Amino acid sequence: MSRQRISSSRLDDAARAGWLYYIAGKTQDEIATHMGISRQAAQRLVSLAMSERLVRVWMEHPIARGLDLAARLRDRFGLVQVEVVPTDPGSEGGTAGLAEAGASEITRWLKQERPIVMAVGTGRTLKAAVDHLPPISCPMHRIVSLTGNIGPDGSAAYYNVIFSMAEAVDARHYPMPLPVFLGGPEERTLMHGLGMIRTTMDLAAAADVAFVGVGEMDERAPLLLDGFLTEAKLSEMRAAGAKGEICGWIYDADGALLKGGPGAETASAPIPDRNRARVIALAKGPRKVGPLAAAIRGRLINGLITDETTAEALLRGA
Repeated sequence: MSRQRISSSRLDDAARAGWLYYIAGKTQDEIATHMGISRQAAQRLVSLAMSERLVRVWMEHPIARGLDLAARLRDRFGLVQVEVVPTDPGSEGGTAGLAEAGASEITRWLKQERPIVMAVGTGRTLKAAVDHLPPISCPMHRIVSLTGNIGPDGSAAYYNVIFSMAEAVDARHYPMPLPVFLGGPEERTLMHGLGMIRTTMDLAAAADVAFVGVGEMDERAPLLLDGFLTEAKLSEMRAAGAKGEICGWIYDADGALLKGGPGAETASAPIPDRNRARVIALAKGPRKVGPLAAAIRGRLINGLITDETTAEALLRGA
């Protein structure tokens, strides 16, 4: 059932029941008595609060296995920051665990008193993390999109997260009013020369931290599924050695960026300088291992949030 079809009064009751259960620590019998309803009704309201994401669960206790894997990844690959969450059994590409950890890390940065510039990329996992953000008031910060917000047909790109962030975070937001790819270098030079785009590009270059997704370049590549690349163009890029992509920047197995060529000139801002900025990737699953390893090898990222199974695969591959 969509939230639009649930009455506001029922959502209010679900929020009250969820608060009593998860925050106040009341039992379902106590909630039923307090709200004047049956125990079964109280149970349904608590479940509704969770399913409608009225309640967000944060886990503060560090899990030893994840800490060990994170330390090994940092030492082995020279990463600045790594967080490893438990693997969700039976879930190859879901966002459970990673989205919550990503939201927690984004929140930590946004709660800093020192003004920062936060850059954000795109992708399913990153969008799921943003959807888990609590309301945050931080007008001293600026949030900028690294990649275009416009889909191939001129519509808003669904997995671009800048507008979703604006719903939860009270800060200045700077979208990138471009598609992911442009027709060629001349078009790219023209568009990047516009004052509004130039301002956004300069702000992205000054980012203190960036959160990005990592995409595959296989037959289920997100750039293909979302219509940004044709099958012919994807095949061409794969023949040239494409292994993964971050914000539309396509790279090979060594993490070296590839030229897109006609029809696939990347319009995104460059990935922020890893010598001065924290660039944190959110990714997990078997299909992400190769693209992640390449991104790490090429020093395209210096931070990682992943799960135990992916961490183990990265260490085995090393």
